[in-house]
Amino acid sequence: MITFIIGLVILLGGGALYGSFCERVFGPDDRETPAYAKQDGVDYVPMKTWRNSLINLLNIAGTGPIMGPIQGILFGPIAFLAIPIGNVIGGSMHDYFSGMICTRDGGTQMPDFIKNYTNKVVFILYDIFICILLLLVGAVFIYTPGDIAATQLFGFSGAPTAVSTWVIYGVIFVYYLIATVLPIDKLIGRVYPIFGIILVVSAVGIFLAVFTHGWHLTNLWDSWNTVGMYAADGGFDYGAYFGPHHFIPVFFVTVACGILSGFHSTQTALVSRTIESEKNGKMTFYNMMIVEGFIAMCWAAGTMAVINMGAEAGGVTMQLADDGVSWKFLTYVAGTLQPVSATSVVGVICRNALGSIAGKIAIVGVVILPITSGDTALRALRLTISDSLHIKQDSNGKRLGLAAPLFALVIVILVWAKFDANGFNTLWRYFAWSNQMISLFALACIAIWMMMNKKTKFVWMPLIPAAFYAFVTCSFIMQAKIGFNLPWAGAYTVAAIFTAVYLVFIFLGGKKKAAAKQG
Repeated sequence: MITFIIGLVILLGGGALYGSFCERVFGPDDRETPAYAKQDGVDYVPMKTWRNSLINLLNIAGTGPIMGPIQGILFGPIAFLAIPIGNVIGGSMHDYFSGMICTRDGGTQMPDFIKNYTNKVVFILYDIFICILLLLVGAVFIYTPGDIAATQLFGFSGAPTAVSTWVIYGVIFVYYLIATVLPIDKLIGRVYPIFGIILVVSAVGIFLAVFTHGWHLTNLWDSWNTVGMYAADGGFDYGAYFGPHHFIPVFFVTVACGILSGFHSTQTALVSRTIESEKNGKMTFYNMMIVEGFIAMCWAAGTMAVINMGAEAGGVTMQLADDGVSWKFLTYVAGTLQPVSATSVVGVICRNALGSIAGKIAIVGVVILPITSGDTALRALRLTISDSLHIKQDSNGKRLGLAAPLFALVIVILVWAKFDANGFNTLWRYFAWSNQMISLFALACIAIWMMMNKKTKFVWMPLIPAAFYAFVTCSFIMQAKIGFNLPWAGAYTVAAIFTAVYLVFIFLGGKKKAAAKQG
């Protein structure tokens, strides 16, 4: 419990201090923002800070700060420190500078942001990685809301062989297909903020339950083997999981959105066109990422609590899978102990924290939010490919023709993830991996922008998370079976070389851009 509280102090207190420091480094002033300079009533529209902040939070929050911590907390109480530290100096800083630079550059969007501060080759690489990310977002945001709806709202098994599972997937899939071709997103946009509020309220409910329900959370200095410590069938040997599962890089690929998310830069760039003053940026960009970190901390705590209480007490019991490496969540379903997916743990936590009725409402919010993000991701994927390949999209037929093969890929990924025993864990980590890879582009641009604007002495701010995540993303894909399948020693060696080359590229690129600007 104390470790969890320390983590919250780091998140909130550290966020307040470091956020103010980021603001002083950037130097917001009273210049006219793009919302006024380019006001068109469509994209460039001045909006109040509270509205911009809420929109940005809803854009960046979905199942990311929920599903990541549910799986990441298996690494033990160190997660309660890694999440807030990474969020404060990494994710929130990334979101703030991405949004503010795009604002100062006239409401620039990410492709032009990357092109302005790097070069054409890097821009092409960015295009490739953003397409991979958006494709995986589409698959993940069918899988997670579909499973949660099936098991927690309708009481179905959620099994890959159950017709009900694929009917629910199909309904979401058809909506995505229509939303990708036709502009119907505004229909659901009217209720979208309501479900965003539900997501925040559910996190607060879990936070309060930690203290009012007497939930047991393991401290960093306690025994990490809590098996039978709080309940006969409860607990987990977090220490045994920590070692063989390689905390670096796996934890930081698993818990993406609560710590650092490259996808967020695409959303802060959108909001850069609507803020009334540069001085509103800290609240809109930096502080909203702190809120997402709070959500992640609450779900991590809730997951540890239900693991420690065990299935007999209404929580979950952990069991080693047949592969001898991964672990399964088990809980009582219709009176029998059954293995459930990580998505089903959402319902277990909500019911324990909020009760039956309020728990159901919270689950509805968790289901709706990723759906309203998934359709945007797949639409953006279609537009990105059409722009890159110069494919006209001036009719429904042409839009459908491009969307069809993209959705076929989503179906293949979804079927594999559902039928493979460890499919969801693998799918999630590749989704998170591509998400973190995207952040390397934005962090490099932030560093180069600093060098171009006589802020070189502060370049360590983006370079610390940039170097760390360069090592994390490279070592992960080098070792992964669906990657290069190298032994860990080889993966770490390649990652170290990649990180050094990446940093040299930033310094050389920044020096060249700074010289060109001054000349």
